[in-house]
Amino acid sequence: MIKEKMKKTHVPFRLNILFLFVFLLFSVLILRLGVIQIVQGEDFERISEQTENVTAKSSAPRGKMYDRYGRVLVDNEPTFTLTYIRNQNTKQQERLDVARKLAAYIEMDTDKVTERDLKDFWIITRPEKAKEKLSEEEWNDLDSKKAYQLQIDRIKEEDLKEITSNQEELKIASIKRQMDTGYALSSQAIKKGLTREEIAKVSENLEELPGVDISPDAERVYPYDETMETMFGNLGQIPKESLDAYTMKGYDNNDLVGISYLEKQYEDLLRGQKAMKKYVTDKSGKPIGEPEVTPGKRGNDLVLTVDIDLQQKLESILEEELRKARARGNPYADRAYAIGMDPETGEVLAFGGTKYSSKENEYIEYSYGTLSESYEMGSAVKGASVLTGYETGVISHGTTLFDTPISIPSTPKKASYANLGWVNDVEALERSSNVYMYRIAMMIAGFDYVPDTSGIPWNRDGYNAVRYHFNQFGLGNKTGIDMPIETTGINGGIQQIGNLMDLMIGQFDTYTPLQMAQYISTIANDGKRIQPHFLKEVHEASNVDGLSNIIVDQFDTNVMNRIQMSQSDIKRVQNGLWRVTNATNGTATKYFKGVDFTHAGKTGTAQVSFGNDNQVKGFNLTFVGYAPYEDPEIALAVVVPSLSSDRNESVNKDIARRLFEAYFDLKDEPKPASPGEEEDAE
Repeated sequence: MIKEKMKKTHVPFRLNILFLFVFLLFSVLILRLGVIQIVQGEDFERISEQTENVTAKSSAPRGKMYDRYGRVLVDNEPTFTLTYIRNQNTKQQERLDVARKLAAYIEMDTDKVTERDLKDFWIITRPEKAKEKLSEEEWNDLDSKKAYQLQIDRIKEEDLKEITSNQEELKIASIKRQMDTGYALSSQAIKKGLTREEIAKVSENLEELPGVDISPDAERVYPYDETMETMFGNLGQIPKESLDAYTMKGYDNNDLVGISYLEKQYEDLLRGQKAMKKYVTDKSGKPIGEPEVTPGKRGNDLVLTVDIDLQQKLESILEEELRKARARGNPYADRAYAIGMDPETGEVLAFGGTKYSSKENEYIEYSYGTLSESYEMGSAVKGASVLTGYETGVISHGTTLFDTPISIPSTPKKASYANLGWVNDVEALERSSNVYMYRIAMMIAGFDYVPDTSGIPWNRDGYNAVRYHFNQFGLGNKTGIDMPIETTGINGGIQQIGNLMDLMIGQFDTYTPLQMAQYISTIANDGKRIQPHFLKEVHEASNVDGLSNIIVDQFDTNVMNRIQMSQSDIKRVQNGLWRVTNATNGTATKYFKGVDFTHAGKTGTAQVSFGNDNQVKGFNLTFVGYAPYEDPEIALAVVVPSLSSDRNESVNKDIARRLFEAYFDLKDEPKPASPGEEEDAE
């Protein structure tokens, strides 16, 4: 009984302790809520209304480009840019006030101001006159958007003359146009390349210019002037059709990007990492406190495969030899191309085109024609023709065929430049026999030739067979060069047997100069079709002049395919090409006498029509070759189209010889600094 009484007295005591503990907890909670609500209420309310915006960015310099020996080809010139960042709640009138103040401190180009810009500016600066453009009834009946558009439509030319006749007001309109282009909390360039005087004036008055700042910037400069400038490419606004893709990569709508050639191809590597300002704003969009700044970083540097010395030589040789050809009576010869590449790696050593502009009466750099224009290349393709004959089994080593004119009804007589009689495969290359190649084509197509006989059946699949083997060398295919554009040439289709014969001598389908360089490289390196490329290495941006030692990436040699011909067949054709530039009857032997390096090659002459409505009959002169013959270091393709005469014309061989000599002369010479680096050293 006593024990039961003790249990009963302990239970209420424990409950009382528990209730007391719960009461104390609720008291503390109520007290804390009171402090938050009454004492800190305003602070927490302000914090809850804050938003973060990581939108204020300033541009970073792009990476530089160097030649294979570390000389700067594309540089950044330090400059200063006037920028403007507007808040989300900045009003039109506030921006107009800033523009008016800036107009007193800077000069401004007004060429970009459009008629619509002027109309918008007229409405903002002349609100009473703008209101009079609509009747009271129209103001009441129309919504604001339609009313504004009607105001715009009713502004007349004499209204705009109030602005255009006043240079100072036009300058204000131009400044405000740039300010309005940017997005809220995004840095918008107003003027690039500020002068020292402008920097001083703006800096002294920044307090009265909310949102305005002066930022360090950089502009592209080219130490070697116009040398290869086309292939470097240009910068421009993001194309509308690509805006979404760039936005997904973190670009802003008003960013400048590479829009052509190497600048476009390697945009992701060259673009800098922007400096960013992380703003905290209140509910109205007004920044609170100082932004958190993340510094920017310059883009990666590219080391290209080109040797700038050889490149300059190539461009001067093309212009000089083209001038000579025109002076010799070839007024239609208005362009010439040449490419030098390493046949083992695909590295482009020099790459150029020269074009005569009759309008300016001067010769201009025209490098992009090497991969965007195609021509009938003539006999320069015959190395591929003979190898095709081997692979299809219609000829073998030493096969002799009789070179005499071929006569097919409804087809012009087909012949070589002379009746060469019996020739074998290597002699056909040495002496450039057209008929030998014609006969290979006829045998591939199963055409049992009988002179002056019509109706002989033949297999049109012969076209596909020839093109299949030509494609293995890159003829008719994209070469894969690291450029955003490249043409494949023109496929003439499947037509008569005579056209198939012409295909075998390079006078039916068309090819680019770059395809010809890849083709001869494939023969020179024993059958590997190598991807040509400009990029050699990617280096991390350096904080000092010159390249850093940190290599981010490099371009590995890419074998696109191996031709389906035996090594003995390839060696046989290589011997035929050696005879072209060395043997007694070689079509180019006399042009290469006296040089101190071994060589091989193939000349080409294609009969073509050009000019207005193809009324002019003429020739494309070409050459492909490589040196040294035993261990090739450089493969060349030279193309000079649209000559009115080929009599005693040596422009293609002269260019080739001079380029070979330039390569070997420069090979072991010390490499001087680029012009910009020399000035820095001084």
